[in-house]
Amino acid sequence: MSDSETVPPAGPRGAPALPEEARKIAAGYAFTGPALDLGALLWDGACRADAPVRIPLSVLNRHGLVAGATGTGKTKTLQLIAEQLSAQGVPVFLADIKGDLSGIARPGQPNERVRKRSADVGQEWAPAGVPAEFFALGGLGHGIPVRATVTSFGPVLLSKVLRLNQTQEQSLGLIFHYADTKGLELIDLKDLRAVVAFLTSDEGKAELKGIGGLSGATAGVILRSLTAFEAQGMADFFGEPEFGTADFLRTAEDGRGIVSVLELAAVQDRPLLFSTFLMWLLADLFHDLPEIGDADKPRLVFFFDEAHLLFDDASRAFLESITQTVRLIRSKGVGVFFVTQTPKDVPGDVLGQLGSRVQHALRAFTPDDHKALRATVQTFPRSAYDLEELLTGLGTGEAVVTVLGETGAPTPVAATRLRAPRSLMGPVDPAELDRAVRDSPLHDRYAQAVDRESAYERLSAARPAEQPREPAAARAPQEEPSLVEQVVGSGMFKSLARSVGTQLGREITRSLFGTARRRR
Repeated sequence: MSDSETVPPAGPRGAPALPEEARKIAAGYAFTGPALDLGALLWDGACRADAPVRIPLSVLNRHGLVAGATGTGKTKTLQLIAEQLSAQGVPVFLADIKGDLSGIARPGQPNERVRKRSADVGQEWAPAGVPAEFFALGGLGHGIPVRATVTSFGPVLLSKVLRLNQTQEQSLGLIFHYADTKGLELIDLKDLRAVVAFLTSDEGKAELKGIGGLSGATAGVILRSLTAFEAQGMADFFGEPEFGTADFLRTAEDGRGIVSVLELAAVQDRPLLFSTFLMWLLADLFHDLPEIGDADKPRLVFFFDEAHLLFDDASRAFLESITQTVRLIRSKGVGVFFVTQTPKDVPGDVLGQLGSRVQHALRAFTPDDHKALRATVQTFPRSAYDLEELLTGLGTGEAVVTVLGETGAPTPVAATRLRAPRSLMGPVDPAELDRAVRDSPLHDRYAQAVDRESAYERLSAARPAEQPREPAAARAPQEEPSLVEQVVGSGMFKSLARSVGTQLGREITRSLFGTARRRR
């Protein structure tokens, strides 16, 4: 197909023909297969509806980045992409930091701004909501509670939440290993506190020595960190019933993908907690999903908001685990979009794996702002634009776009005026949201917290002289690799432990992040 066939020589209503350079950009977005419509090309200050900017559905598992300064339209971009993914039968996960994405389930309201934007970009706008489920971290908010057990959350992610140093993180890994091998289930924080307290008590000192590489002083630091963490009201996030991330993969009866909105507004003051919890959700999906390779469309697209919080002060091993998870989860059909202010918020090894980029405006008021602007420009391919000037002059709802084409090659950089979402751009009434949550088929499964017998109850009931029964395998240390080699040396907690006692017939496998699923 020639350029003249791909891009009309003149725009609608007799608009002048696109210049040759602009025609080449437009031709780069003329895909033959299913694609999402992002908007229309901006050229010489004009929006060209005859030059649509799109992204192929088949490349959305190659990950992406949505970036830009506060107030430039990132949230509306997420909403626009999520609506179209749902219409294509792809489930979506959205982290709702500000609490204004619940409107995605309701039709939008027409107004003059929407009419003008849709006319500018050639969009046939009609109000429409999408099938949505609403969740809240630990039940703090209006959604269905999302909880994790301490066992499945694992030592690596928990160490980041507790702000432990590398030595303390390795020691926490040994404590988890001990609990795994002894069949001491860590359901909530009091379970982990009970195990650490036991290991530092007179009765547990022998056990502490037996797991090697863990000092009483370090165990005491961990115990104090856990106590302080629990005192800050964090206990609600850990417990049962644990959320099954497979529930993010559902479609509605009409075939549309369900959009799962995790409300995080109630925990905005605990950013490290919610960013780490988002990583647990992603790691859990990685752990459970089978490989599917390249597919016509992704199995799920996951939007990871405030992504910089995940990478701040992260250890090398933690960053390596993130990088490996992002790289490998693509073949499981999951696309991940990181949402942040500038590309420099994302480490280079991760940024290099993000095939699609939607960069909203950046502000350049300070020397640091100018430095960030120059760094952002350097992450883009060469283009027909002066990107430093363009990125500081974009309006709200405009962005610089480059995506992977159907052949896997990057498209030309395109200044784009984005389409208007069809759903409500703002939150729904809290009472309406509560009704939607109560009517959800998931409500009865997750709403009520359960506190069954686990490590805390077992250790509290035991006599001082009694200790958790040691399995036969643990009584033959000469036949096992060193615990220090298994846990500290690897840095990724890949050991396999057999659970015993009351957990007969269960198995714990720890993944890259030390996360775990118990399989019967």
